[in-house]
Amino acid sequence: MKFLFFMYCACAALLLEARPQPGLDTLTFQFSDEGRGEILFAGSRDSLDKDIFSNHYLLTPNSNLFFAFTLQKPLTYYQKIIAPKFTDTELFGQGNFQFTLWIDGKVIYRSNLFPGAPMQKQQNLETTFKRPLMDNIQGQGSWSESFWNRFLYHGGEKALTDGKHHLRMEIRPYVTANNLLVGDIIASGELQLEVRLNPVIDPDKYKLRKPIVYPGLNSSKAKFDSDKIQQLKGMIAQGVFKKINGIVVLKEGNLLIEEYFNGTDRDSLHDARSVGKTFASTLMGMAIDDGYIKDEYQTLEKFYDFSKYQHTDTGKSKTTIYELLTMSSGFDGNEQDPTSPGNEENMYPSANWVEFTLNLPFRKALKQQWHYFTAGVVVLGDIINRHVKGGLEQYAQKRLFAPLEITKYRWEYTPQGVPNTAGGIRMNALDFAKYGQLYKNGGKWKGEQILSQEWVSKSLSKQLIIPERNQENYSYLFWNKYYRVAHNTYDAYYCAGNGGNYIIVMKNIPYVIVIIASAYGQPYAHKQADRIVSEYLLPALIN
Repeated sequence: MKFLFFMYCACAALLLEARPQPGLDTLTFQFSDEGRGEILFAGSRDSLDKDIFSNHYLLTPNSNLFFAFTLQKPLTYYQKIIAPKFTDTELFGQGNFQFTLWIDGKVIYRSNLFPGAPMQKQQNLETTFKRPLMDNIQGQGSWSESFWNRFLYHGGEKALTDGKHHLRMEIRPYVTANNLLVGDIIASGELQLEVRLNPVIDPDKYKLRKPIVYPGLNSSKAKFDSDKIQQLKGMIAQGVFKKINGIVVLKEGNLLIEEYFNGTDRDSLHDARSVGKTFASTLMGMAIDDGYIKDEYQTLEKFYDFSKYQHTDTGKSKTTIYELLTMSSGFDGNEQDPTSPGNEENMYPSANWVEFTLNLPFRKALKQQWHYFTAGVVVLGDIINRHVKGGLEQYAQKRLFAPLEITKYRWEYTPQGVPNTAGGIRMNALDFAKYGQLYKNGGKWKGEQILSQEWVSKSLSKQLIIPERNQENYSYLFWNKYYRVAHNTYDAYYCAGNGGNYIIVMKNIPYVIVIIASAYGQPYAHKQADRIVSEYLLPALIN
């Protein structure tokens, strides 16, 4: 997935937590005539591929843990026992595996795998599966990794204290009908664990880089708690914080902290995913400043003939640029809902992403309600591309990148060859930091107003409340939240991208923070980035 923003529930599209549902009773079935399959564990992908398994395992923050399970029959066979009237397609759409994890004889977490993965053909025919639970090298947040991370979140971290533990995993089939139908155990396995998840960090072993000047950035001589940052470096090195590739902090526009990890350096170009969406907001503001577009309240009928598209509805043509910037349009697209017709995963295979978006149905109930809608940002990029002089790519180079002295970057492109504003630009960490500093400066760079103060003010303001979050807001493709340090709160506006990527503009203190990470698809990605900010960076800077 290219998306999976920082909801901490990246796995919500992959897993359905097995908890009681109102009006839905659970019926269990025993398979007395069926033998059980086996679950085995391996400490590396290579061992898994060679069928080399272990009964004992040392679990550290840097551990990689894999499992293989073999069934006596395919999953669909067992589902038909508990729901004999269902077709194969119905079984695939309404059921899957149920996983249970025990620690030291106590059930810690049980979860029904959401329908859709593994694929239907696998469920119908295959009896052997090999999967990662923790893969710190190649992991991409697959269903099995997401299951393990949810286990940790829902009690696993508390249960796995340092020391010796006994882990047991059980697999059952389930089908959701009028009741939740759950079969008997079809595979199980055990593993003895030696847990060492809390390494002792000696800060003196992790020296800090001395920032040196970079085009557009001078080094800062300001003081900060270096021990705290050295402790953070140790936590990253020991794998407590995973797949963090770079951390940059600017104070008053000068380079204060610059650290790299996992083989990267200041020249590395990073795939920061949806961080790139916010660049569409910047370029739209510039296009308005330059008179190419009147304002953000123009409606889409000024740019597109909606008689050419499906699902004719005046609501679509009356949609404003503002609604696309704030993700509050009535287009039926929502990355939080994998069944949404406008979900970005349906857009990427299409031949024309703009036509895909404009063909979507319109739902009045969605209008003026925040819902994360990637395809709408593609339309913003298309509008800019067709109305600025020379097209979006040339315009961005002239108006944004050249003034900021950003020379090394790489766009991804839509099928029509337009820069992908859905989140397809790669830069180094320092250039991302300069982009954040532009907003901290109120749109000025080296005394030149390259983005209007008015647009910056709108962009760094609370436009819409984000539902189901505590004091979080959305603005012009910027997120907003508060970080709490000790008894104080600090207002922050930021760009966010899959994997734990952030450009953070602190509102009332003189800092811009960049975190570059590649924990793509991992539900811990943004949670750990927030911990880095609130438990290490801000305390080191403020105190």
